[in-house]
Amino acid sequence: MFKLTSLNLNGLRSAATKGVADWVGGLGPDCICMQEIRVQASDIEGRFEEMAGLKGHFHFAEKKGYAGTAIYSKHAPSDVVVGWGDAEFDAEGRYLELRFDTPKRKLSIISCYFPSGSSGEERQAAKFRFLKGFFPHLNALKREREFILCGDINIAHKEIDLKNWRGNQKNSGFLPEERAWMTKLLDAGADGAGLIDVYRMLKPETTGDAYTWWSNRGQAYANNVGWRLDYHLATPKLAALARQEQIFKTIKFSDHAPITVDYDFTL
Repeated sequence: MFKLTSLNLNGLRSAATKGVADWVGGLGPDCICMQEIRVQASDIEGRFEEMAGLKGHFHFAEKKGYAGTAIYSKHAPSDVVVGWGDAEFDAEGRYLELRFDTPKRKLSIISCYFPSGSSGEERQAAKFRFLKGFFPHLNALKREREFILCGDINIAHKEIDLKNWRGNQKNSGFLPEERAWMTKLLDAGADGAGLIDVYRMLKPETTGDAYTWWSNRGQAYANNVGWRLDYHLATPKLAALARQEQIFKTIKFSDHAPITVDYDFTL
């Protein structure tokens, strides 16, 4: 089995003080994809190059204390792709791809941190720019290799993916345009990318159990007023190998819960 975990940390250093390395060691994933690491190369040196025996790879944001992605892997990649070719968002450290290619296959594990538009119109516009450019990138990637993208997508796709869907239809993360983008990404038709939402393939009807993020306001976490924002998105061949999932709701390194999927393959 290939155990793959995704987790938005809201800061690697903060999560480290809360015991994330010990938790990863106990879980024993093959890879853990992290988003919003909020560190620079100088913060990694001598401290975070490895975690629980896994070697770290990183895409740092140019702005200190902001965004950034990482993948810690038990297996050495054949190549590391830092950024997806968009200058605006590559400067924010939002995309890291580890390739595990052999003569018989092309396979990638991707950690991706989609922009949030919740802070205002300017960032929502940036989010729409990201979505517009990222769709053809994923579509082209799917034509040439198998991949699993793990990440904080910052979109709840359907009504069952958040508690208060009626009241959030005009809010970033559940806007009609964002949801339509996700629908197109998962559409196997001629205009879609044909990716698979792995969690929903395994758990098509769960509601409250599916949430991976809770606002820090009020008693959102205590009352499970959450959103499903963290995903595994896979090409159909790899998605078909998914066997079981787990969302670790009681693990609180940040306002996001880790999500793990076990896949029936080995690198």
